[in-house]
Amino acid sequence: MQRKIVGVLGGMGPDATVDFMSKVISKTNQNNASLNKAGADQDHIRMLIDHNPTVPNRNDAIRQKKNNEEVSEDVGAHLANMAKRLENANADFLVMVCNTAHAFKADIEQAVKIPFVSIIDEVTDELINTQARNTKVGIMAAQGCLDSELYQQSISEAGFEVVIWNEDELADFMQIVYKIKGGDISDQVKKDTLAMANILIDKGAEVILAGCTEIPLVLNEDQLTVQMLASTDILVDRVIDYCLGNKSI
Repeated sequence: MQRKIVGVLGGMGPDATVDFMSKVISKTNQNNASLNKAGADQDHIRMLIDHNPTVPNRNDAIRQKKNNEEVSEDVGAHLANMAKRLENANADFLVMVCNTAHAFKADIEQAVKIPFVSIIDEVTDELINTQARNTKVGIMAAQGCLDSELYQQSISEAGFEVVIWNEDELADFMQIVYKIKGGDISDQVKKDTLAMANILIDKGAEVILAGCTEIPLVLNEDQLTVQMLASTDILVDRVIDYCLGNKSI
């Protein structure tokens, strides 16, 4: 069976995209160990990356739309153009390494004929397959992602309870996110991110969802008293499965 080629809408942010790519490579090696060809270039999957950090701020665009303000830049058009470029480069399906940008999913799907694999849908499926219904899921996500209720709606419809920050707590988290995007992954930023997770745990979260691709750069499950599901890691596993033919899109 011919392996599929994945097209990746990336650069939002750059370090998170590199983290995603690195994990695809390392996990493909792990998955291929049984083939006795570990380490061979040919064992790996082909990724076409549009690493485009010039995509306008997704959080600002969503906030402007929510407040009925004039949207300064068309994020959807940027993403649609990226998707078309990847399709024209022979990608078989698309993914996007940014949770918040999934608020513009419709723009991507309307621009191409190939499938777009949603990180929101894949995370929800993972919850369905691994967690008991009514589990309280604490969502660590950016302002625009939460304002768009991407995870709240999907997870609630699947039978889970949602735990989120209040407005002040979310504002604190956004300051952390922009520090990470600026390259600050210091011990203080790691402590602050852990504190944000613990706020949700104190509110009753039984599982933490790292629904922002910057979070795995500074936080891992070993630091928490509950399980953490990272959207990046789930998307990595699905991409490998779809490319290798272990699952159908």
